[in-house]
Amino acid sequence: MKKQILKHLKHDPGAYVATFIDYYGLYGCQFPHRDEAEAQPNKYKRLEIIEKGMKDEVEDALRYRFLPYIQLHEFEALLFNEKDIFYKNLGNMVNPAELDTTFNEYRNPEMINDKREKSPSHRLARIIRGYNKIVHGCILAEAIGLDQMREKNPHFHEWLNKIERLKP
Repeated sequence: MKKQILKHLKHDPGAYVATFIDYYGLYGCQFPHRDEAEAQPNKYKRLEIIEKGMKDEVEDALRYRFLPYIQLHEFEALLFNEKDIFYKNLGNMVNPAELDTTFNEYRNPEMINDKREKSPSHRLARIIRGYNKIVHGCILAEAIGLDQMREKNPHFHEWLNKIERLKP
């Protein structure tokens, strides 16, 4: 990934490069400051450490055009914003007990994850009968919209703010 990032930054002086990587998917991968991040109990600080480490791997002259983003824990966490959106868009496909459990356990969607089987994507598979990650993920994401995702997911909101502040 580093090779691709540097290639785009070096060969196109007008290009900005952003990443959107699930933190959950980092296991087994080499990332700068990964060990230091894993020792940090605060999950947002973990992301900050890894994102800073990624940025530090890019030479100074190019660094301002690189916007690393690690999603805590998975993209699917962004979909847990409002229970009614599930019902309005997926109707009787929704398992209300599982949906209620998730919303009662977590006020911040970015924190949804305790173990592999409790990850946002695994929860969605239990909440939505016949769950298809792409189809149902797109339906929910479109129904929620960026404004609401930003409101409930502070790390995601912060990253989008950085993108919006870029100079053309």
